[in-house]
Amino acid sequence: MSKLKRNPITSILQEYPILILDGALATEIESHGYDLNDPLWSARILLDDPEVIRQVHYDYFKAGADCAITSSYQATIDGFAKRGIEEKEALELMKKTVTLAKQARDDFWMEEKSIVRPKPIIAGSIGPYGAYLADGSEYRGNYDVTDEYLTEFHRPRMQALVEAGADVLALETIPTFQESKVLASLLKEFPDTYAWISFTLKDGETISDGTKLKECVKELRDNEQVTSLGVNCSPIPDAAEALGVVRKMTDKPIIIYPNSGETYNAETNTWHGEESCTPFDVQSSVWYEAGARIIGGCCRTSPQHIESITKRWR
Repeated sequence: MSKLKRNPITSILQEYPILILDGALATEIESHGYDLNDPLWSARILLDDPEVIRQVHYDYFKAGADCAITSSYQATIDGFAKRGIEEKEALELMKKTVTLAKQARDDFWMEEKSIVRPKPIIAGSIGPYGAYLADGSEYRGNYDVTDEYLTEFHRPRMQALVEAGADVLALETIPTFQESKVLASLLKEFPDTYAWISFTLKDGETISDGTKLKECVKELRDNEQVTSLGVNCSPIPDAAEALGVVRKMTDKPIIIYPNSGETYNAETNTWHGEESCTPFDVQSSVWYEAGARIIGGCCRTSPQHIESITKRWR
């Protein structure tokens, strides 16, 4: 695949033991006083106050993140259409998620004097179809749609993020084997683009729709554009167990960014339980030993979690 540019993830991993991801975007936006109980979730802030998104990205860079994941996870043409936003504007809003992350990165990098970290990269987030449904389907994968439908749903999002200059795509929180294959196939339409694919889990060996994780990795591991495989937005014990499964199936860098330890109730849109007792920095060493090379946090994590990882690894 001669058109592929240099892989931004492997470029960092050639010089550093791990690539540090950011943490939860929505959690931090809420900490600024915003209510995200909305079908658009954090994408709603693109309409209301995009500056706070830039600030959250900046805070994660300051905490040590080598990669910002854009606020486009739940940004879709269909979702914006329900707000009366036409397709052209919706696509511009998706592109804006990359612009905001780049602005935060560039502002931070101008101030950064350290020589012991890579220049951060921007990952354009493409959440699953289930995220658009806003009913917790990304943790079940029980939506019944065709490959063609999923392709048409995801294509304009992918194109917008690529055109906006995302360094890599984050095909994240994927609950179904079907959707992972559709997204991997769609990458071929953007031959100069790399992406990671990370799944949600039913347990440590099975993704949300019931497919064995090893089967998913086996299917995707030979795709040159898929730069990393792993898990996100899952409980820490399941995510940690899954690392062993992925490690046996591929030599690609393994990615893990689990939730803080609390459990999400899709019916009430609330979180319950406690954070994991073991600090994230300690767990990052365990994950590294299990094969992870791209490490961060998902729901309910914060810049403090990322800073703790940074202090251990930088």
